[in-house]
Amino acid sequence: MNDPLLALREYAKLAPWNIRDLAALSGGILDASAVTPINAAAQSRPSDRTIRFYVTRHLMSAPDGRGTAATYGYRHLLQLLAIKLRQMEGATLTSITRELSESPGDVLEKRVATALGSVPAPDELDLGDLISPRGRVARVLAGRHARLNGRTGQAAGGQPAVLEPGAWYRVGVGEGAEIALRYDHPAARTAQIRQRVADAVARALRETTAEGER
Repeated sequence: MNDPLLALREYAKLAPWNIRDLAALSGGILDASAVTPINAAAQSRPSDRTIRFYVTRHLMSAPDGRGTAATYGYRHLLQLLAIKLRQMEGATLTSITRELSESPGDVLEKRVATALGSVPAPDELDLGDLISPRGRVARVLAGRHARLNGRTGQAAGGQPAVLEPGAWYRVGVGEGAEIALRYDHPAARTAQIRQRVADAVARALRETTAEGER
């Protein structure tokens, strides 16, 4: 989407979220923007602890429900993005609190969209290794990975096999070879782990090829 406001509104359709998914979605959106932080505090990603702190300080509205049952909506996403964006500009929490209290929902939404400049649509968002999402967020992101990576792989003997539904990482291990790892597999948990697996497979392939040529 070219219009950041319209792209931002697409996220409302995925709400509500748990605190972990809210933190990851906001972090992914901020990473995709063209905003450059001017201080170290603003560079840190929103986390569960960050969100709870903001709620305690009344920078963000309280969630619906308590404890592990607490859920967050589109308004919370806007508030969290607004806080981080203003921090990136050097604003203090005191001034941000005042600004948020004086900003109705539509004004806040426009300010966030304008400050971000570029907002990826939900199915274009790349969360990398941030979360293993659930519910509607999981379905949207799984669809993205399916389009990027495809859903078919190779079974034993080189026969085509249909992979289980969900997101898959495909990592090249040399010319004409790649491995496929489902997103919730332990070996796919982080990019570093996936690369180590790929490197190990690549070494095994090179050794096997070398032995075959002797």
